[in-house]
Amino acid sequence: MQTVTLKVSGMTCGGCVNSVTNLLKAISGVTDVTVTLTPGEASIQYDEQLVLPNQLISAIKDAGYDVDLG
Repeated sequence: MQTVTLKVSGMTCGGCVNSVTNLLKAISGVTDVTVTLTPGEASIQYDEQLVLPNQLISAIKDAGYDVDLG
């Protein structure tokens, strides 16, 4: 298992946090997700055999948020 922390901007409320959390949890290979509004981060534990950080970043961007490696 690997863990990556991504800086997510564009989240403005708890609903945004829930949206990002749920979209990441739906990705095969993601085992744990913690998203915080302040400071705008997503900590993701994942199986590197099933998913890559670039796929996680793309999923967040596709949902309309800006993201960078933490």
